[in-house]
Amino acid sequence: MPPQYQHPLPSKQTVLTRYGGWIPADRAVYKAFFDDLLRTIDVGKAHNPAVQVFKDAVDADPELVDLFEQTFLQVSPQSRIKTFNELLHCMDQIIVAAPKFQVNRDENGGEIIGGEPVGVPLYLLFDLLSNTGAGYDLLRKVKLNTALKDLLNVWGDYLRSANSNNTLNESDEGWFGKLGLASLEKNRGIFNEIYECPDYAAPNRGFASWDAFFTRKFKPNARPIPKPDPPFVFIYNACESTVYGKQTNIKEHDQFWLKGQPYSIYDILGRRDDEVARSFIGGTVYQAFLSPQDYHRWHSPVDGTIRSVQVIPGTYYAALPDDGAGQSDPDFQPGDPRGAIIRSQSWLTVAATRAVIYIEADNKDIGLIVFVGVGMVEVSTCDITVKKDDRVFVGDEIGMFHFGGSSHALIFGPDVKLKFFDHVQVNNHLHVNTPLAGLEI
Repeated sequence: MPPQYQHPLPSKQTVLTRYGGWIPADRAVYKAFFDDLLRTIDVGKAHNPAVQVFKDAVDADPELVDLFEQTFLQVSPQSRIKTFNELLHCMDQIIVAAPKFQVNRDENGGEIIGGEPVGVPLYLLFDLLSNTGAGYDLLRKVKLNTALKDLLNVWGDYLRSANSNNTLNESDEGWFGKLGLASLEKNRGIFNEIYECPDYAAPNRGFASWDAFFTRKFKPNARPIPKPDPPFVFIYNACESTVYGKQTNIKEHDQFWLKGQPYSIYDILGRRDDEVARSFIGGTVYQAFLSPQDYHRWHSPVDGTIRSVQVIPGTYYAALPDDGAGQSDPDFQPGDPRGAIIRSQSWLTVAATRAVIYIEADNKDIGLIVFVGVGMVEVSTCDITVKKDDRVFVGDEIGMFHFGGSSHALIFGPDVKLKFFDHVQVNNHLHVNTPLAGLEI
């Protein structure tokens, strides 16, 4: 007998844009972001010290220099960044500022005619570069990712400082302005009603830094946990996120749903020829991604006990090059080269920095499951807040992302008889603690 759950909203009301908060879907807003950025750079000015260190690391490695040159030769003509030097000067501007809500004004620079969040501005610099053969090779290099990590750590320090809350205001380009607030609230609820804020009356809601805003908490009961009728058991959504895909009968070495690129459950878990990893062969993977506007704390999807935790280092901006957006893409025209990393999320479970948390469910029909938090692009920190042998219950916090957008996966063993509910559809945005699936009885 299948479990029953009726999602409170019809599917069409839960659909958000696939790239929302990552890449502006409105071409005019996308153009405005680069217009504003390129207008402020000064190619004759000395680099920010952190950017200079990054430049020195690249210049010291002939292979990285050559790959950057090849990447700029191969990049789409759409790219507004034409040279490595331009890239560096754009980075100078970004790492001393907090992400903002980007508006587009009329041709006279007056009336606002559109706006979208740009929550991961460094990613926009690397987006088209990553969708090239040379970029694929470049952005997987350990030396480059080490240099990027050092750069991102400096920016992360800024985003934790008091100076970084200057885009948390009610201006046109503030996150609490009319358009910014609408973006934060879309399919999520009234901001002041669902989130804990230090000072609800303040223009910045009292958040001391960008990171404090980014890792904000829900109020108690803002995301209730629906209980199943006995004897059914639910698996709950671990992150406020947009459905990317699900795959059953996963193999030891599998292509999953990803562009024909094979990889293995061993790679996801960072465990080679391991009995625990082998126990998931034949099981199920569910994956969904978070936008910068989302709540970024992770919740336990089951009642159980933490068996082990691990953070696995990886890449930041690498993607699988493709032919661009597909025919069914909800935002972009077919062939649009932007957004390859969003379309590469399955591969990122083996390539990107990720947190792996093993939870032994109290229910023996569920058994051991794995939560994988994937730090995409400038989300350089996967922050696990539980440890081995901790008891957790559905809805308990188990960790969080910092600084950008991200993805996550849940992995179940082959004996878990899951029935995903009808609302678990690609591109549907689902609240944390929403039932994803039930156990077949």
